Amino acid sequence: MREPVHFIPIATTLIALVFAWIVFSRWRERRSGPHLLWWSAGILLYGVGTFTEGFTTLFGWSEAIFRAWYISGALLGGVPLAQGTVCLLAKRRTADILTAVIAPVILVASVCVLLTPIDGALVEAYRLSGRVMEWQWVRAFSPFINTYAFVFLVGGAALSAVRFSRKKATYNRFVGNVLIAVGALLPGIGGTATRFGHTEALYVAEFAGIILIFMGYRWNVRGRPVARRALPSLAAQDSVASS
Repeated sequence: MREPVHFIPIATTLIALVFAWIVFSRWRERRSGPHLLWWSAGILLYGVGTFTEGFTTLFGWSEAIFRAWYISGALLGGVPLAQGTVCLLAKRRTADILTAVIAPVILVASVCVLLTPIDGALVEAYRLSGRVMEWQWVRAFSPFINTYAFVFLVGGAALSAVRFSRKKATYNRFVGNVLIAVGALLPGIGGTATRFGHTEALYVAEFAGIILIFMGYRWNVRGRPVARRALPSLAAQDSVASS
């Protein structure tokens, strides 16, 4: 049965698409910085995940949509955003090594999601849940992948917030990174709730998360001339890398 909360992902998707375009436009303007591409890809995938949720609400459960939901959300989730932070804050070699470590894990997990049989008896008409996979061991991949995203995305934002809190002139960036850290944390909490059958908690967490991250972005660029605005790291800032 469809409830009002099931329509929240539609709004989340629209916000994510606009946000992804803003970040991508920043990269296109600069024509440099792989971190910007990682972030725009991450926000876009965020929107893909919520799109599958909205699609299910409007048109009902679909096996292809379910598999796309699990891969884009539970497996990819915040990894591209985290990888953008790694590219910004770490040396190129370190970023390449971490990419080489996490990419095969996601690839293997995605193949498993595509191959697992579906238990039709557990399918709900307008609701997505990982419980329908017969290979339940596949769900063990997501905690590892999401921990990676948590460490570099949320951790990077928290580190940036601490750095920017030391000067009054960068107070706006302190606030912005706090908002980003909290916003990035919420989908992970919502994802944990889905393991206990509370998929609706994920829908709310995703919506609140993208709103807070977007607000964090706006706080980071507040009061800066348009020509000199640097896109805030969804975990740090370009200025951090040069400091």
